[in-house]
Amino acid sequence: MSGIEKAGWDVIVAGGGNAALCAAIEAAEAGARVLVLEGAPKDYRGGNSRHTRNFRCMHRGPLSVLTDSYGEDEYFDDLIRVTKGETDEGLARLAIRQSEDCLPWMERHGVRFQPSLSGTLSLSRTNAFFLGGGKALVNAYYNTLEDLGVTVRYEAQVTHVHIADGQFEALDVTLDGESLRIPGRALVLASGGFQSDIDWLARAWGPSARNFLIRGTRYNRGVVLADMLEQGAESVGDPTQCHAVAIDGRAPKYDGGIVTRLDCVPFSIVVNRDGDRFYDEGEDVWPKRYAIWGRLVAAQPDQVAYSIIDSRSVELFMPSVFPPEKADTIAGLADKLGLPADKLTQTVEAFNAACGEGTFSPQELDGLATEGLEPPKTNWARPIAEPPFYGYSLRPGVTFTYLGLKVDETARVSGPDGRYANIWAAGEMMAGSILGQGYLAGFGMTIGTVFGRIAGQEAAAHVV
Repeated sequence: MSGIEKAGWDVIVAGGGNAALCAAIEAAEAGARVLVLEGAPKDYRGGNSRHTRNFRCMHRGPLSVLTDSYGEDEYFDDLIRVTKGETDEGLARLAIRQSEDCLPWMERHGVRFQPSLSGTLSLSRTNAFFLGGGKALVNAYYNTLEDLGVTVRYEAQVTHVHIADGQFEALDVTLDGESLRIPGRALVLASGGFQSDIDWLARAWGPSARNFLIRGTRYNRGVVLADMLEQGAESVGDPTQCHAVAIDGRAPKYDGGIVTRLDCVPFSIVVNRDGDRFYDEGEDVWPKRYAIWGRLVAAQPDQVAYSIIDSRSVELFMPSVFPPEKADTIAGLADKLGLPADKLTQTVEAFNAACGEGTFSPQELDGLATEGLEPPKTNWARPIAEPPFYGYSLRPGVTFTYLGLKVDETARVSGPDGRYANIWAAGEMMAGSILGQGYLAGFGMTIGTVFGRIAGQEAAAHVV
């Protein structure tokens, strides 16, 4: 052992993803002696940030790869629509306003951007895409930490936060098979939600949660979150709310990442295991609606659904890493998917008969809607009529949970007797303050970057 428990740390950061890394960089640049404790092995460092690909950013004119402008009020209105008002407006607007300064800060610390992707994820005005994806961003930040002389330890699981009289004193950490007590002067908690603890999910959701897939790291088990809540830290968010999307049903249980996401829903009909449609597939453009589909599928029998498209639509979206099932007839496709052939054929025929006249426009709301069908399809309602036909199975894919720690505008955590003197939180661990429900593409990275930077700055100011 290197004497890490006796090194005299100014700021300890629990976590190793985007929010944690932003906090560590800011604290180190302010002159603090910083220790980062990442619970995952080095090859899996970065938490869910490894799988992200873009950052939603306010800007008052063209900025880096972003075009035109995206103002605070429009950004906030987009957030309100997906959260249905379940947000702390002060913290939300803080994240939105500061995102504009974050993008050039990210570039200064090695993050590179590229023009937005084509197809349904074309967000050139609102979202900046990372060149090389989230893994490249994570690597850039770890390289910055190395240049700053920050100490990083992997497979370092924080098991307990020692607090006395409202003040953090030390952490219990399992590292290299040893249990250590590591003291510090300030603490930033950025170790994510509890989504990888399936038992915890099942306690919140019921037995159906055991059929959920976890899109990101298996290491986000909520150990630190649970410890803080048990000690009376004030919580925020609903344990049944999460960022959950519909992903390829063949994805692995953990860590399938972005390549298992399916963007075919707007151009398809989606049926459950009985061959019945259950929701409007064309309600809005996909970046504003993709995050509701995880919960929709979770509510179906066996937590599974199926997306059905024809040959005209198969090139309109980014495909999953797994190829779709394919057949020349709807009945043949049903057999391959394990669906009742007569019922699926009936559902497709009823949908096709309800499709109205109009111009199909895949990149925008086109108003091409069904008539007399329940549930309706309000955009992109084009008959599924051109063989071959394709089908994907869908499962709920949980990205992160929204139960977290309550913070103020300085990212300081609230305890049973007011704010803790020297504990801050950032990222998924506090995102439930802003994301009460629903999700807006790229906004998790915005929350993590803004509040990670704030937490690092505040922690350093407390000790330096």
